[in-house]
Amino acid sequence: MIGFLKWIRGYVQIKVWGFAPERFLNLCSNKNILLWDIKKDGDIYFLCISLAGFYRLKEITRKTGTRVVILKRFGLPFLVPKILSRKVFVLGLFAACFFWFWSSRYIWDINITGNASITDDVFLEFLEEQGIRVGMQSSDLDIEELEKEIRREFQEITWTSAKLSGTSLEISVKENDALLSPMQENILSDLYAEKDGLIVSMIVRSGVPQVKIGERVEEGTLLVSGRVPVYNDDTTVRKYQYIRSDADIYVQRIQEVYEELPFYYMEKVYTGREQESHYIKLFGKMLEIGGSCSFTVYDTVITEREFEPLEGLTLPIVLGTRCYREYQNTECIYSIEQAKELLKGKYSTFISGLEEKGVQIIEKDVKIETGSDRWLLVGELQIIEKIGTEVPFTEESVAKEVPGEPSESIESE
Repeated sequence: MIGFLKWIRGYVQIKVWGFAPERFLNLCSNKNILLWDIKKDGDIYFLCISLAGFYRLKEITRKTGTRVVILKRFGLPFLVPKILSRKVFVLGLFAACFFWFWSSRYIWDINITGNASITDDVFLEFLEEQGIRVGMQSSDLDIEELEKEIRREFQEITWTSAKLSGTSLEISVKENDALLSPMQENILSDLYAEKDGLIVSMIVRSGVPQVKIGERVEEGTLLVSGRVPVYNDDTTVRKYQYIRSDADIYVQRIQEVYEELPFYYMEKVYTGREQESHYIKLFGKMLEIGGSCSFTVYDTVITEREFEPLEGLTLPIVLGTRCYREYQNTECIYSIEQAKELLKGKYSTFISGLEEKGVQIIEKDVKIETGSDRWLLVGELQIIEKIGTEVPFTEESVAKEVPGEPSESIESE
């Protein structure tokens, strides 16, 4: 803090020598003239003194027979005249300050977080309808009213928060997780097999089962019917009621495994040569700076950053750089070890995909073979998985099944 005050008032570094420099220092102390950073080199003294104190040295130098020379000048009193002498710089400084002040009164960026089912485009379109857009004055924004409109427009949003952070509008929302899960429609349907297999387990919650445990089914077989007969006392069918079939049916079947890997592959070998080009995005429009790439084959690495002259002051300006890295395509061949590792990786990914679907693997028979121009991973898996695809009834199918008696549709609980 003291150093800053010295800089504001201004000070100089001087060199003192002559008949009695020590007496010069004593007289300065007697007259309360502050000296610091005093260094001696033979009979010469180097020291710092305030600008006000320097103007009081004339009488002291006359009495002591010493000479004083200014070596360096520090502080605002010496900086201001230099700045004022450069009119273009001063005008530019004032223009920049005015621009920053003017820009801080507008919204230049809108960030939305927490939205899962509502896309950013839909959200931005809604904000546009509310008159909220990039470039609007921040004083025209009513935060509380915006939060109310968001909750009113989007029923799936249970909580919202909006705030201004510098020139950015930050909107955070929380959606109802229950609404995000797909809603199953109360449809009337049959249950059909979409795969072949041997039924090993079956639990029917609603509907009439058409198959049983131990029976082999093929693709397209009706597993559970949603057409439930209602009988008369003499066991004749009086009518049919239509419901939604619901069952857990598991079959054991064979799942074939096939993965392949060519002997040869192309590898990128970078030459080390790079080129750069720059661009500026202003209000969505792009201005290219620099020429195009002269390489034949290359990778492009794009780096973008928002122009933020001050913390919290975000402007609709994006500075971008494209870095072009030249490479050559080189033909390589996999070693046996590399081929095995890659095929095992593909196989592990395939197995993980089955397990994520709830498939139970009870037996594996997989091996790696060599083809004419590639490595092959082939085999079979004995698996147990759930089957059953809902096929809704058409309006035509839900008709009278017994003359004179209408069919009915009921909802399954």
